[in-house]
Amino acid sequence: MVRNFRSRLRDGEVLLGTMLTLPSAAVAEILADAGFSWLFVDCEHGPMDVAAVQEVLQAVGHRCACIVRVPEGTEGEIKRILDAGAQGIIVPQVNSAAQAAAVVRASRYPPQGSRGVGIGRAQGYGARFADYVSSANDEVVVVVQAEHRDAVDSIEEIVAVPGIDCVLIGPYDLSASFNRMGQIHDAEVVSAIERVLSVCAGAGIPTGYFGVTAEAVEEYRRRGCRLLVAGVDVAFLSGGAQRMQRQFTSAE
Repeated sequence: MVRNFRSRLRDGEVLLGTMLTLPSAAVAEILADAGFSWLFVDCEHGPMDVAAVQEVLQAVGHRCACIVRVPEGTEGEIKRILDAGAQGIIVPQVNSAAQAAAVVRASRYPPQGSRGVGIGRAQGYGARFADYVSSANDEVVVVVQAEHRDAVDSIEEIVAVPGIDCVLIGPYDLSASFNRMGQIHDAEVVSAIERVLSVCAGAGIPTGYFGVTAEAVEEYRRRGCRLLVAGVDVAFLSGGAQRMQRQFTSAE
């Protein structure tokens, strides 16, 4: 079974994951077998839906933590993903304390929040209802993304919201919000990232970072980020296929 991922994050363990965008349990198994600590299951971009998420969780959720990025931070989206059995959620474009507070409320059962009470895979389809409801508030991970300049401006208020477990920096969307699409090493973008890291460190809130390569996230591991995302499933497939084609062509 997957050890409580929220506890691992709070204990300061470095947790390296990768992004799953394809609605495929087989791809999820391949990535879990590669030894990643967790999978970033992405429902914001691409064809992944709740049914596909549940199939992924059924395939690997017992041995590799699956934290799911919802399309948006609405109560309905969060509830359905958590009821499918995800160990936590990642919410994109959280740019204010009010948005952060709404995300936490939707992720926690009363009295800590307003999460609706339903019966699904997370509750053992009813068989483990009492156990799940009694432990979910302590175990479900709530990650908000700082990926817009408005989030940077409001970061002190965001991290002050009780129940936020981690702030995950999205450098590419962040660069776009400064009208520097993809220029993640631009001085203004780097300054914004440093501000988020500094404020989170001061508040005792873990931080995370997405990078296309291991080298990109290693830089931020050294800066104290603990929730790391390196690479994307489709990029692994595309890159491997292109290398094979080049090797064959060069041998002709």
